[in-house]
Amino acid sequence: MLDFAARNRKEIFRDPLSIILGIALPIIFIFVFTTIEKNAPLDIFKVNNIAPGIIVFGFSFLTMFSALLIAKDKQTALLTRLLASPLKVFDYVLGYAIPMIPLAVLQAFFCYLVAMTVGLSTDWIDLFISIIVLLPTAIISISFGLFLGALFTDKQIQGIGTIYIFLVSFSGGAWMDLTLLGTTFEKISYTLPFVHAIELSRDILISNYSTLSEHLWWTIGYAILSSIIAILAFIKICKR
Repeated sequence: MLDFAARNRKEIFRDPLSIILGIALPIIFIFVFTTIEKNAPLDIFKVNNIAPGIIVFGFSFLTMFSALLIAKDKQTALLTRLLASPLKVFDYVLGYAIPMIPLAVLQAFFCYLVAMTVGLSTDWIDLFISIIVLLPTAIISISFGLFLGALFTDKQIQGIGTIYIFLVSFSGGAWMDLTLLGTTFEKISYTLPFVHAIELSRDILISNYSTLSEHLWWTIGYAILSSIIAILAFIKICKR
C-alpha cells in the first residue's frame, strides 16, 4: 500500500502546474478579497474571516485531483492489472488518499502565511490548530474525489466536480453571508460540514474554543461518511 501511495505521489507531482494552480488560486483570492475589503469594508471580507473560507474552497480542488488520477488509471487499465495484486480495498483508498493530505496541509499553510502578510492577526498555536480542524474537510473532498474517480469517467468527473466546487463555496459561506441567500438555504447549509469548518476555524484564529464541540463533530462525521462511501465505490470496482 505504501509503495502504491508513493507511486501516486510521483504521478501527482508529474503535473506540477495543477498543484501550483491549486495553491496559487486560493492565494490570489485572498489578495482580491482583502483588496475589496479596503474599498468596501465588510466583515465577511476581513482577512480573519475570508482566509478559512478560501482554504476550504481550495480543498475542493483536491476532489478533481484525486478523481482524475483514478480515472487516468482506469483508462490505462492500471487498476485492472492491480486487481491481481495483494492490495485490498482499504489499501486502494489509502494509497490514493495519503498523497493528497500533504497537498491539503500545504494549501492551508501557504494561504495562512499569505494572509498574515495582509493583516491576519493570530498566534502560531491557534494557526496550527486551525489547520488541524480544517483537515476533516480536506478528507471529505479527497474521499468524494475517490468516489467519483472509481465510478465515473473523466468527462463526467469534470462536470460533477465543478458542481461540488460551487457547492462548497456557496454552502460554506466562504465569501458571503449565508443569511443573504434566505432562511431555507441557510438551514440546508448548516446540515453540510463546510460552514461548520469555516466558522470553527474563524473562532480558533481569535482563540475562541467554546464552539469546538458544536462544529467539529459535523466535519468529523462527514469525513467518516465520505470515507465509507469511497470504500464502497472501490468494493464495487474490485468485484467487477
